[in-house]
Amino acid sequence: MRQWHIPTFRLKMYFCKPILVCKRMDSKTLISQLEETQILSKQEFADLIARHTEDDAQFLFERARVVRERYFGKSVYLRGLIEISNYCANDCYYCGIRRSNDTADRYRLTEEDILACCEEGYQLGFRTFVMQGGEDAHFTDEVLVHLIRNIKSRFPDCAITLSLGERAKERYQKLFDAGADRYLLRHETANAQHYAQLHPAWMSHARRIQCLWDLKEIGYQVGTGFMVGTPFQTPELLAEDMLFIKELQPQMVGIGPFVPHHATPFANETGGTVEQTLFMLGLLRLMMPQLLLPSTTALGTIDKTGREKGLMAGANVVMPNLSPVSVRKKYDLYDNKICTGDESAQCVNCLGVRIASTGYRIEESRGDAPGWDNRQ
Repeated sequence: MRQWHIPTFRLKMYFCKPILVCKRMDSKTLISQLEETQILSKQEFADLIARHTEDDAQFLFERARVVRERYFGKSVYLRGLIEISNYCANDCYYCGIRRSNDTADRYRLTEEDILACCEEGYQLGFRTFVMQGGEDAHFTDEVLVHLIRNIKSRFPDCAITLSLGERAKERYQKLFDAGADRYLLRHETANAQHYAQLHPAWMSHARRIQCLWDLKEIGYQVGTGFMVGTPFQTPELLAEDMLFIKELQPQMVGIGPFVPHHATPFANETGGTVEQTLFMLGLLRLMMPQLLLPSTTALGTIDKTGREKGLMAGANVVMPNLSPVSVRKKYDLYDNKICTGDESAQCVNCLGVRIASTGYRIEESRGDAPGWDNRQ
């Protein structure tokens, strides 16, 4: 027999006793409380995520802009994205470059390719290079150490960000010692059961979380994040994500809408929305005012002005694509990913015009986290 749970705050007392009902705070009050205290309870986050109106969202975005400008002014930081390989040992159910996708057109860049991307990016004004890829066994510690040292020797005023998946702590240490400054590793979900619904059984949620703590202990500027609207996601799970991020205290958080890929088990699932993603961006800005918070390519994929909307919701980073044009369409994490046009690094002037339309401006600098002592 099914056991029904009756919440105590809705419990009706019979025999002429009064009905006990817990009064919920309205959404604007919760948003103001988050701005003031930089934290909410799990239930408060879940209620706010589930129950907010469009008017509440606009109020949130107004407060998020005030907070971001308090710490970053009108600056938007550029990251030059170099997608170095679409080979991946993992088999995440949502990802277009998962190892089980036999239709993927695989590639990997050579060191010469990557250095050429950096050279072009440097001339365009980029001072951070983000090397992103699947978990490709070709990129051993030795290969990456040589590459990182070469980039640092040629562009000593630039930061290097890596986004290459899970590795043992001692391997992360080698890359940090070689000169890597930052590491991006999305936790995907803070809930182990939800993680198991998005990944095969041999992928470990505990290991993913441990990697993030290892990166922090080593001294990286750490980035994490999640997708909004993944299958099985609930407001309560998003609330858990918020609380995990607050505990971890990363310097960067990357979120974007879930966009299905046709060659994955989630091909027919409903994607995430711009509206919900923007709301989560605003909440993150109020919870952690000094975050480096990208307005992602996925937002621009499902909405032509999604990147601008992200900036107006509290984001302060954009990541144009520096990868060779010949491989950009092959790094297809999700369907219809934009890879040419204003999101291309070569059109940084076009991007600058679009950013200016929001009242913000591109800043040509490394864009480190506030107060971060380089290589601390």
